[in-house]
Amino acid sequence: MDVGMMMVFASYGWDDCSDQRVWDEEIRLARLAADLGFDCLWSAEHHFNDYSFVPDNLQLMSYLTAACPDIDLGTAAVILPWHDPLRVTEQAAVLDLLSKGRLRLGLGRGLARREFAAFRLSMDESRERFDEAAPMIVDALRTGFIEGDGKFYKQPRTEIRPRPQYSFDGRIYAVASSEDSVLSAAKLGAHMVMFADRPWEMRLPVIERGRALHRQFHGTTPPHVMLTEFVVCGPDLAGCEEEARRYQGKFVESNFYHYEFLGEHFKTVKGYDAYQQKAEIARKAGLEGAVAGFMQAASWGTPDRILRGMEKRRELLGDFELNVAFRFGGIPYEVSERGLRLFAKEVLPVLKAQAPARVKAAAE
Repeated sequence: MDVGMMMVFASYGWDDCSDQRVWDEEIRLARLAADLGFDCLWSAEHHFNDYSFVPDNLQLMSYLTAACPDIDLGTAAVILPWHDPLRVTEQAAVLDLLSKGRLRLGLGRGLARREFAAFRLSMDESRERFDEAAPMIVDALRTGFIEGDGKFYKQPRTEIRPRPQYSFDGRIYAVASSEDSVLSAAKLGAHMVMFADRPWEMRLPVIERGRALHRQFHGTTPPHVMLTEFVVCGPDLAGCEEEARRYQGKFVESNFYHYEFLGEHFKTVKGYDAYQQKAEIARKAGLEGAVAGFMQAASWGTPDRILRGMEKRRELLGDFELNVAFRFGGIPYEVSERGLRLFAKEVLPVLKAQAPARVKAAAE
C-alpha cells in the first residue's frame, strides 16, 4: 500500500498559536515522515483562515523537494477555479523538473464560499472552470503545449518551458467528494481523492461508480482511490479514544465552520447538490452526530486497532492509497509526533508489505 502524510497547516483549536509555529511544526513532522518511510507528503490549498492556510501548495512543495529529497510530493489539491491553467502548468512543470519526477499533481474545484468571495469569483462557475482547466493542464503536461478555446480560458497554443521531462501517467489526482467530481476524475483518468468524513459503507457506491466510469472512458484498470484521514495513534486505547473524540471532534467543528455546512447557501449554488444533502444531514445529526460518523470512518487507537480497521476497509473497498494527517484540531505537537512515530513503527511496515487485495482474492 502507498501511504502518504497529509500536512494540514491549521491553527483552529489552539489558543494563541502563531502562524510561524504552525508552519514550523508541520514541516518538522514532514521531515520526520520522510525519514520514517512514508511515500509522499501532501498538502491542500486553503486561504485566509485558521481552518488551514497553505495559499500556494506548489510553492510549499518546491521547498520540500530540496528539504526532503527521497519522498514524493503531492497537492491535494490545487483549486483550479482560483488559478490560470497556464500558470498551474508552468509551476507543475518547474516543480517536477526540480524534483526529478516526484510530483503527484492533485486538482480540485473548491468548496468554501468565503474563499471564492475573497477571490471575487462565483461558486456557480466552479464546475465549469474545473472541467475546462483540468484537461488543458493534464494534456499540456503530456504534450508540452497548452491551448484552449472554452468559455473561461481562451488560451493560444503555447509551449511549456521548461518542457515536461517525465510522464505524469499515474500521477494525476482529483478530489472526488461529489457525483460530479467523480465523473470529472474519471474523465481525467485521475486517482479519486476522498476524505474520511462518513462511514465507508456510504462511500462504496460512489467509489464503484468512479471505477466503472474510468473503465468506460479509458478501457483500463482504474487507479487506486486515495483516502485521506485524520489519525490519532497511541499505545493506550482508552486514552486514544478520549483524544480522538476531542481532536477529531474539533476538526469536524472547524470543517462545519469553514464550509458553513449548517447554512442554507448550498441550495442556491450551481453544482453543489451533493453538499446540500450533506448540509441537511449535518443539521439533523448536529455536531455530536457528525463527530460520531467521523470517528467511525477515521482511524484512531492503538496500532493493532488501526490495522484491523484498515483490513476491514480493504475487504469493503478493495485496494486503496492512504494519506494520513497527525496534526489537526488542536492536537499538541508532542501528541502528533507520538502518533506519527508509532504509526511509522508498527502500522506503516504492515501496510506497505500487504499483497494487493484483488490478487489475494483471485489466488484463493
